[in-house]
Amino acid sequence: MTQCFSLTETRNWCYRSTFTGAGLRSTITDLKDGTIMHCWIPKTRTESKPNLLLIHGLGANALWQWGHFIRSLTQLFNVYVPDLVFFGGSYTSRPERTEGFQAECVMKVMEMKCVRSVSVVGLSYGGFVAYSLGVKYKEFVEKVVICGSGVSLEEKDIKDGFFPVSDLDEAANILVPQTPQKLRELFGYAFFRPRRLAWLPSCFLHDFIHTMCREYVQEKRDLIRAIAKDRNLSDLPKISQPTLIIWGEHDQVFPLELGHRLKRHLGDNAQIVVIKNAGHAFCVEKAKEFYNTLKSFLVDSHS
Repeated sequence: MTQCFSLTETRNWCYRSTFTGAGLRSTITDLKDGTIMHCWIPKTRTESKPNLLLIHGLGANALWQWGHFIRSLTQLFNVYVPDLVFFGGSYTSRPERTEGFQAECVMKVMEMKCVRSVSVVGLSYGGFVAYSLGVKYKEFVEKVVICGSGVSLEEKDIKDGFFPVSDLDEAANILVPQTPQKLRELFGYAFFRPRRLAWLPSCFLHDFIHTMCREYVQEKRDLIRAIAKDRNLSDLPKISQPTLIIWGEHDQVFPLELGHRLKRHLGDNAQIVVIKNAGHAFCVEKAKEFYNTLKSFLVDSHS
């Protein structure tokens, strides 16, 4: 039976309208190397405003992850919101799966859009990409915000049982869910009070998976495997930009200790803010607190 109505796609349409109403437009950039990148950019760039790059994580697309904040942020910044490779309208025929490759692709888009400097915010997987941008492009990136992103994890952490799920393949199956059961497991790990989502019927979960999670499944799982492969804290370069680390107190995807570990690694150059009574999805659970913390660091502070 053909599906006639999709709640998920309807919400996608609403978020696209929100982005358009906030002064952004959808663009496609051919990097001429087998890679196509989709990015939301300002319809008209205001030279007096600073530039802000927002990088999404896994799960729902960039529209869903940034839609709640986009109107407020576009009042303060020229905002750029790319789809990472294998998400939304971005894809590649190249074999690379590292966050470094993702960072290179985002940087090429920024160069082709004539963006000369940005502050960058990365959610979860997007935090790995944001950190890599800070390492690779020191002169381009002014400030870095890492949100619940296990940049400081080591490959041995997985084997040592540091995470609730110690099998990387199983973790990839949960983070890129293909059944309502796996999506419910993801909710359980991502939210501090997942019971609030227990009422969602399976038909809605099927709809979400069909709309959001059916493309590039293997490629996304390869991205997850790549972030842990041969990873050691001693090999992690220190970024020089002022850095804000934001974490949910009860994060089960990337435990809070990883945030403190990153703070110790970066030293006085970084500050950490722990959002109480929130999990990995703190930007949803504590949206106002998250936005105020972000604004304080990016706008109100002069560090």
